[in-house]
Amino acid sequence: MSTKQILALLNSHIDGDEDQLLSIALQIAAQEARQGRPEDADKLKRLVQKARDQRRLGKSASGQTPIPLARPRGELQGLVESTYPKVTLSSMVLSDDIAGRLRRIVRQQQERVTLREHGQTPATHMLLVGPPGTGKTMTASVLAGELRLPLFTVRLESLFSRFFGETAGKLRLLFDQIAQTRGVYLLDEFDAIGARRGDPNDVGEIRRVLNSVLAFMEEPNSTDSLVLAATNHVEILDEALARRFDEVVEYTLPNAESARAIIEQRLGKFKFAAKSWPALATALEGLSQGELVRATDAVVKDAILEGVSKVSTDALYNALKNRQTLKYKFRRQFDH
Repeated sequence: MSTKQILALLNSHIDGDEDQLLSIALQIAAQEARQGRPEDADKLKRLVQKARDQRRLGKSASGQTPIPLARPRGELQGLVESTYPKVTLSSMVLSDDIAGRLRRIVRQQQERVTLREHGQTPATHMLLVGPPGTGKTMTASVLAGELRLPLFTVRLESLFSRFFGETAGKLRLLFDQIAQTRGVYLLDEFDAIGARRGDPNDVGEIRRVLNSVLAFMEEPNSTDSLVLAATNHVEILDEALARRFDEVVEYTLPNAESARAIIEQRLGKFKFAAKSWPALATALEGLSQGELVRATDAVVKDAILEGVSKVSTDALYNALKNRQTLKYKFRRQFDH
């Protein structure tokens, strides 16, 4: 094994890039075979296959799920939350269009070495837009889970409120981490920094922050980190910034068919009479994916505690109507 291969293995391990590590191991196996050491080559190949089999099962050799050792350091501690999602695309109910686009992103990331060999780069910047509760944050968790990468979440609104006057500098630290540590980065409440330049309420600090983000978007993504920006207010984003994203994914409230699929998924083993669905039609209207999940989880918890295996129509209807009532009250308070 050459020094270059050892360095490549160590860098892959440090970055938590198991795909690259296993790819290098296979290259070494091929080299061993060419040099007349077939037994060593076979041992390497078997170990690579064993690692891939264990990864498909989501377990390490000890039976525990491996945890990446990537956490925010220094001044980013307390500003950026790191988690290690295990959810996959099958956990979400998505339109065929959105599901297909997310699968394409995952594949580009998984096969980024092949793309780079042909002078192409994987998509690394995505803008997620849509009402609250429609799946933007869940998408970040799913992409991290599919790619087996840590998810780093930064709340930009709180960053402004806590460090006004220093925000651009703090964001520079974040951009440096993106360049150094591969992961999925979620910039939530992105409209906090992405507002149009020249807005009547604009101030110098926000302009400086926006300009630093625009510059960052032009920097090469050497780690192939996936950067997701999420906003509920795409209409106020600066156009120059919006154009710099590789993908813009719009989430909407679910239709009746999608709402039923979400509820059935959350009900799991609990039974619900198929003939009862028409009775829920009015209770489903206007609810987001997140609100449907919370309503369903509420009746499932009651069913568990009551020791029953079936969810009643009335219980689910009332839970859904409660979510509608809450949503209406909050909307009225906001409007006034």
